[in-house]
Amino acid sequence: MGAGEILDDIGDVVILGGAAWSLIAGIGLLRLPDVLTRMHAATKPQVLGLLMMLTGVALRLRDANDITTLILVGLFQTWTVPVAAHMVARAARNRRGAPRSEA
Repeated sequence: MGAGEILDDIGDVVILGGAAWSLIAGIGLLRLPDVLTRMHAATKPQVLGLLMMLTGVALRLRDANDITTLILVGLFQTWTVPVAAHMVARAARNRRGAPRSEA
């Protein structure tokens, strides 16, 4: 086995790990009770899963142009997801009669 095949295998494992985190985020969106906990599920594991998948794809592709594009995608996600989560939280807080958790 050469170094390229080892990097491909590591990339496959990292991609599967990222897909698992994204699946956990999707399940959290369906199962959690209120807006704020759903927002947490939509941001934290989703971004981690995406960054893991981008890392795995970068390990498999190994081309400078592709890796640059993947880095830009990752940066864009890490910059925009917190802003979107803040907007969702603010809208939920400002909404009259918003359901609150029972805890």
